[in-house]
Amino acid sequence: MDEHEQERSIPERREIDLDSLKGLAHPLRVRIVDVLSTHGSLTASGLAERLGESSGATSYHLRQLERHGFVREVTGKGTGRERWWERVPGGITISDRAITDTPTGRAASSLVLTQWERNRSQLVLDFAHRGWEVLPHEWTDPTVFSSSNLRLTADQLAEVSGAIERCLEDIVERFRGKDAPGARPVLIHFDAFPIVDGVATPPED
Repeated sequence: MDEHEQERSIPERREIDLDSLKGLAHPLRVRIVDVLSTHGSLTASGLAERLGESSGATSYHLRQLERHGFVREVTGKGTGRERWWERVPGGITISDRAITDTPTGRAASSLVLTQWERNRSQLVLDFAHRGWEVLPHEWTDPTVFSSSNLRLTADQLAEVSGAIERCLEDIVERFRGKDAPGARPVLIHFDAFPIVDGVATPPED
């Protein structure tokens, strides 16, 4: 692997700190990161057109995202007046208790997670409304929407979510960074979390 390839190699999953989380915690910034993840590199003007925003707004937020390491300029593409941007490869994790135990961290985490979910929900709804009509059977046949409802202890939830995450990561890693002819953006989404207003099973006598 040469030096250029090493620079572009995919890093480990990133556990973001509070400063980076606050840098991401803006609805448009989360949307920009998601669009670049889904559709690949774009200019500020291209992002503005896709997101229904001004190019001035997308340019500003791209610079903030770059400062916090979420996006980067595409080397050797575009001109001084038309910079191309891409998502920095690698997953993003928000799980540091030092963040979620603070009011600032909880507020930033809530904003980012809420916007992520809105983005994903919009993609699901778009498929539900138009997918079977506009996509051929070769794409709709392997599509799956699945959920499971269980009663678990915290340790059991950790076991289930950890096992599924490891399995998913093993499979996804086989295809990460590849772009075979005929490929199109695909969203693979898995959640495992306790229902906040659920009632815990009482301990046995």
